[in-house]
Amino acid sequence: MTEDDRIDAVLTEVGPRLRRVRRDRGVTLAELSVATGISVSTLSRLESGQRKPSLELLLPLARAHQVPLDELVGAPPVGDPRVKAKPIVRHGRTMYPLTRQPGGLQAYKVIQEKAHESPEPRVHEGYEWLYVLSGKLRLVLGEHDVVLAAGEAAEFDTRVPHWFGPAGDGPVEFLSLFGPQGERMHVRARPKKSG
Repeated sequence: MTEDDRIDAVLTEVGPRLRRVRRDRGVTLAELSVATGISVSTLSRLESGQRKPSLELLLPLARAHQVPLDELVGAPPVGDPRVKAKPIVRHGRTMYPLTRQPGGLQAYKVIQEKAHESPEPRVHEGYEWLYVLSGKLRLVLGEHDVVLAAGEAAEFDTRVPHWFGPAGDGPVEFLSLFGPQGERMHVRARPKKSG
């Protein structure tokens, strides 16, 4: 098999992969056209293999689907898959990045020794998920004030005023996933038991 044959084989698989990614996300060709600026007919021809994919077409599609370009072209994985980002320390909170792709869903393992501040809820664009690994995490979300124990999770729209930190004097360790608006996990936190 020549190098040209290998390239043609990779390009032949792009169309079906584009269709599968779009359908998995429940997006129509018309919706994708609006999101990318690529005409419906061009998208249809790409998916059916009647048009060869180009970087000019694949980049907006990867951005719209929030997937790496490699995933659309089926490139073989390269390099070490381990995430080796340095911890980020801010305000007594140590955050270990668990993802390395910019944009899209971001994941962190967070350790906070002790709450040093009174809750000051903030808002910003996006959606967040929290999963407590150990200790207890206090979440102030709008008018709700809940405590999550190990094994409990919460999800929320970050446009709602929110704050979270250790509940009490002990440390808390948790996973934080932050993503663009609209991507939801559908896991709910139980409210704090009274009494």
